[in-house]
Formats: sequence, structure tokens, C-alpha cells
Amino acid sequence: MTDSFWNAEREARVRDSFARQGMMATLGATLEKVAPGAVEIALRPAPAISQQNGFVHGGAIGAIADSAAGYATLSLLPLDTAVLTTEFKINLIAPAVGERIVARGEVVKAGKTLTIAQSRVIAESGGQEKLIALLVATMMAIRNRDGLAG
Repeated sequence: MTDSFWNAEREARVRDSFARQGMMATLGATLEKVAPGAVEIALRPAPAISQQNGFVHGGAIGAIADSAAGYATLSLLPLDTAVLTTEFKINLIAPAVGERIVARGEVVKAGKTLTIAQSRVIAESGGQEKLIALLVATMMAIRNRDGLAG
């Protein structure tokens, strides 16, 4: 992307939108990195987001993976549009155990209306990374209107 495309306003839009997401706040997720077509969202495992065996719940993994793919898409959209997930498939590859769980979303193929994005979710532990989930999603660009914010 050229410098004229990527600017502080585009990054601020992604960060402001993320800050308004109640689900991400509930999970304790943080927006770590924002770049054109790529976003990183992290969370720390906690009992409140764990399942019965002590792993981070698959719903929490799906939520950060979906948001990472969506915000990666939003980073490339015109400023007068928002993004909605139309579908996703997630493969939970390994138990979500670690010091930190990170979803790395990236755009695979951008389109005017539909964009294909993916998120690779990794568990960090002792300086090592392990792939624990892979999400592939279709995102839809919609016109901002009446309360819909990017």
C-alpha cells in the first residue's frame, strides 16, 4: 500500500471501532497491531473465558479470530464503509493453552463488496508459538449509515 492510502485516519478508525466492541472488552482482548490488510488481536487466558478443561473456550477463540479478519478487511475499505462477517469456518487445531493467545488476521483477496480474509490463531508460551486455530471468512462491505460505524 502507498503512504497516501495508509494514514493515521485509517488506523484510528480501526482502533476506535475495536474500542467500541463490548465482546472484545468482555474477553479482555487487546488490539496489538494494525497495518494495511493485517491486524493482530491478543488475549490472556483467564478462568472467565475458559472451558471445563481449563483451555480458552472455542467461542473466545472464534470471536478474536473473526474480529481480526474483520478489522484486517476494514483497514482496506473506503472510509465511508463498514464491514460485516457473512460467514466463517474455523478449524480448532489444538487446545488453547499458553501465556497469550494471538489472532493474526489478514486479507487474502479484497473485493468491492466481498473480501476473503483469514486468521491464524497461535498460543504463545515460553517464547514459543503454536498454531491452535485457523479461520477463513467472507466479509461484506456495507455503506455507513445511521449508527453503523466502521
